[in-house]
Amino acid sequence: MNKKILNNKIVLITGASRGIGAAVAKRFAREGAHLILVSRNQGGLEKIDDEIRTSGIKPTLVPIDITDEKNMDLMASEISKRFGKIDVLVGNAAILGPLSPMSHYDPKMWKNIFDVNVHANWRLIRNFEMLLRQSKFGRAIFVTSGIARKIRAYWGPYSASKAALEKMVLDWSEEIKKTNLKVNIIDPGRVRTDMRKAAYPGENPQINPHPDEVTDLFVQLSDNNLRDNGKIFYQNQK
Repeated sequence: MNKKILNNKIVLITGASRGIGAAVAKRFAREGAHLILVSRNQGGLEKIDDEIRTSGIKPTLVPIDITDEKNMDLMASEISKRFGKIDVLVGNAAILGPLSPMSHYDPKMWKNIFDVNVHANWRLIRNFEMLLRQSKFGRAIFVTSGIARKIRAYWGPYSASKAALEKMVLDWSEEIKKTNLKVNIIDPGRVRTDMRKAAYPGENPQINPHPDEVTDLFVQLSDNNLRDNGKIFYQNQK
């Protein structure tokens, strides 16, 4: 029997109701993890929950908006009381927003994109660093986009927020490099998700990998034997 890499590990995944987050949740369930699945889409969480329970895993569902600071703090407090640690954190949740000239963005829209893509991930770092350090092999993985490192018109706050996310996470990785915690970033490339469809409505989605096809790297970066820290890992790049 193959060894389950995440057997009995406590894993928190944001943006877990669909796309890459849902695919990672299902893969991690097969690897034996206890899952804490976070999304504001309760119906989506319940659907993933139904799929995962067929493998004998019973996830903990947290249907909250990650931009709600009080609920994020409360979630961390409750996880601390119940589990005392987390072993793997996957900061996956993100929103695209409209593609528009820079000067045309509504301020509320701009702020909301940064709230989800940057500030909520900072709150994950703030609330869960100590819980990750309670694990013998704490791992944090954040999801970025190649657009963060490209100059391209009309991608405004999404591009800027992903660049900010990368800098924030890489700086954090430097701060914790003498601890047992490893922090890395995944750029999954082109993936067949709703976000990709919204960004490229004329594209044939079948040319892109299904989210299930990009989960191997998440498992690799959660392994106890991982030595990498403060790196961006690229997948499906052309």
